[in-house]
Amino acid sequence: MDITVIPLLVLGTLLVGWLIPRRRLVPVLLLGSLLALYWLQPSTPIRNLDFWLPTASIALTLLAWAVTAPAEGRTLPQVLPGLLAILVVPPLIAAARYLEPLCCLNPSRPPQILPVLAVCAAIAVLFLAIYLLLPNQRWLPWAVILLILFLFILLKSPAAARLTSTWLRGASGQPIELASALDLPWLGFSFLAFRLLHVLRDFQAKKLPVCSLGEFATYALFYPSLVSGPIDRVQHFTGELQKIAPVRSDATEAGWTESALRDDLAGLTRILTGCFKKFVLADSLAVFALSAQTAAQTSSPGWLWVLLLAYSLRIYFDFAGYTDIAIGMARLVGIHLPENFDRPYLKQSLTAFWNSWHITLSQWFRSYVFFPFTRALRTRPSAKLPDWLTILAGQFVTMVLIGLWHGISWNFFLWGAWHGLGLFVQNRWSDWIKGRLDVSSLPSLARLALQGSSWLLTFLYVSLGWVWFAMPTPQLALVVFGRLL
Repeated sequence: MDITVIPLLVLGTLLVGWLIPRRRLVPVLLLGSLLALYWLQPSTPIRNLDFWLPTASIALTLLAWAVTAPAEGRTLPQVLPGLLAILVVPPLIAAARYLEPLCCLNPSRPPQILPVLAVCAAIAVLFLAIYLLLPNQRWLPWAVILLILFLFILLKSPAAARLTSTWLRGASGQPIELASALDLPWLGFSFLAFRLLHVLRDFQAKKLPVCSLGEFATYALFYPSLVSGPIDRVQHFTGELQKIAPVRSDATEAGWTESALRDDLAGLTRILTGCFKKFVLADSLAVFALSAQTAAQTSSPGWLWVLLLAYSLRIYFDFAGYTDIAIGMARLVGIHLPENFDRPYLKQSLTAFWNSWHITLSQWFRSYVFFPFTRALRTRPSAKLPDWLTILAGQFVTMVLIGLWHGISWNFFLWGAWHGLGLFVQNRWSDWIKGRLDVSSLPSLARLALQGSSWLLTFLYVSLGWVWFAMPTPQLALVVFGRLL
């Protein structure tokens, strides 16, 4: 998200918060999210792809709601107005190609209107077929889960992404020799995928609350958290929608509420803080932070440590800054998104670090990977694994998957393995020392020294782990490790 876009989004969000009555807030937020989906979509060299990718996000959202909606009371009049209101947006955006002064909301000229109408009609037919004819089909959630995972692998694997780019270029009559894995920048897909997977798994576990199509689509495509999260749960988000105090009263009452003013002040402060973190601190550190180029130009171990520490701070300020902007923008309409960072670099153990770094992602993997996986290992009917091996397998698999979420490559696999093994060693050490050392009984100086050394070891271990993350290949990462150590 460019810094020039943020003031426009903030102004628009403030106007929505102040001028829209509560009963109309959900449809207005949904419309704003649909428009932002196309507006914020990065450009791509493949013809019309920056239009079709946001349309695919809408289709996936509709598909997930159709699958998870309650089986009872499914009728056409109940869902048709909301469906049409959502699917009218892509043709209207495509129609802007014929209005030269207004063209275009997405980065490039949209496709012809007839293909867009045909695709939207196909989405509507598929949606209604699932919604009206296939309620309570146990295979449908699994089919959508597999579809999302397939798309995820397609986008995150460089080889698969390059092959897909080659096919798309060939289909659109463009030169295939220019195909690149970077040709498929699908805005917010990773965070949309996690939201939809959470909904589908909670539906299978019968934990999903009932929500309307408008509420669900607003949750899935909510524009403040579209780019960089946090990954909210539908239970929390719909609860926020339902308890929003009317910031602008109806015609029978005038004025604004005190809680709305507090939300606006807190939101604007949070947005300014996020902009300072991202565009001042992170972007300044990016000039000399560790990268393949700066590592190749640096032979001194001391300066290489400076580059590594700069990278550690840069990646935190960059991500935490975007999160602050998202949380602050949501506050402008009275929605409290979950926190995503809690001073992670000040923690004294790797477990505490991961409880405070990208909190919503860690909680998602804990709920949908670690706990089910370790529970399955502990309840195996054949051979029961030792507890230490169960913990090792659970932490290793979970952290490797978190690594591969960033990209399916060996360096992200090794970054995940680095943290998985580190968490296991820290878990075993904590269990061993717990019965042998009472920290509260130590003299204050010794306790301070123990806390300081715990913090330093944790920070250094996390920072060294970023080498795997920053380098494009494991071979380059090993070269950097050799120079650092």
